[in-house]
Amino acid sequence: MSDDTDRAQPRFSDAEIARRHAAVREMMAEDGLDALIVYSTAGGFSEVQYLADFRTAREAYLIFPAEGEPTLLAQYFNHVPYARRRARLADVRWAGPPDLSTLITHLRERGLSDRRIGLVGALPWRQYATIHAGLPQAELCDAAAHFQRLRLVKSEEELTFLRAGAALSDLAMEALEREVRPGIAEYALAAIVEGAYLPLGGHTHIHYMATTPMRNPSVCAPAQSQSDRVLRAGDVLITEISAQCDGYPGQILRCFSIGEPPTSEYQRMHDLAVRVFERVAVVVRAGATVEEALDAADAIDAAGYTICDDLLHGFGGGYLAPHVRTRQTGGTRHPGFVFAENMTVVIQPNVITPDERMGVQVGELVRVTRTGVESLHRYPMRFVECG
Repeated sequence: MSDDTDRAQPRFSDAEIARRHAAVREMMAEDGLDALIVYSTAGGFSEVQYLADFRTAREAYLIFPAEGEPTLLAQYFNHVPYARRRARLADVRWAGPPDLSTLITHLRERGLSDRRIGLVGALPWRQYATIHAGLPQAELCDAAAHFQRLRLVKSEEELTFLRAGAALSDLAMEALEREVRPGIAEYALAAIVEGAYLPLGGHTHIHYMATTPMRNPSVCAPAQSQSDRVLRAGDVLITEISAQCDGYPGQILRCFSIGEPPTSEYQRMHDLAVRVFERVAVVVRAGATVEEALDAADAIDAAGYTICDDLLHGFGGGYLAPHVRTRQTGGTRHPGFVFAENMTVVIQPNVITPDERMGVQVGELVRVTRTGVESLHRYPMRFVECG
């Protein structure tokens, strides 16, 4: 059920989808699960997309049984026709009223009302409570962590999509270097970024950007939304850009000085961030642990600075493990984590002053190899002067 327009869009092969289904069913067998309820919504679509090759724009529920065909319940009604064309599943239906009666009835009809069901995705508490009340004999359990672990190591097809997302993100950086100048508002930065990849079929994952005067700074990290502030000569622009190819984004972080070279202090912080990036990139390889990455980042604290973002995190089909900060700031959520070949992570040291008034951030998405990392980006790692 695919027309010419749909075939022109990026698609994973049938073999790739079959591989994913088999891997998830093997996970389910290990955990004694009779079915999964996989929940996704706008901005958190990767769980359903992984199994259905469909990015949800609103809530969707994928019932994935240990045996038999999966069923996708898509919300809203007018989203169902596209879901039927796009999803790699034979059974796609409207999710029905918001009381989840359609979901609960479907599970009963499939003989799952008293079985062990794993939950995947950020299912809201009230929806969990409704499912629990509607299926009181079912054993509902959290399967999200094991499901995510399956997705840390990327297939060759996933790496191809991530390379395409990285290339689109690089185009956004090139556009900023070419077009940013004094006199434009921060709002215009979003148009510059999106204008680089939307005409090529790319989509926005995030574009975090912020500007501040280099000689009187008040910003230490890229901002999630842009303001009406007008850029001036002597400003710095710090960025975190992720354009995606059908749900698989790159991620690149660079600094730009506007209208004049960076000040000596900004250049010093930037050089430190690059050194830390390079040190982390040297130690991260298949078999390395997050503790080795933490050792490589000690130079931030030794120089009198700190961070307010992850030093490193998994990426590609979601915000994935490991989430690593520094020893001094804490917050590393996966102690003992061991890297494996073909994991993809973002190394992104965010060097800031302790008072949080000034900061830089550099980094990019890389693939873990047996001997180190391979960057998926091609845009140079430098302090860019523009305008």
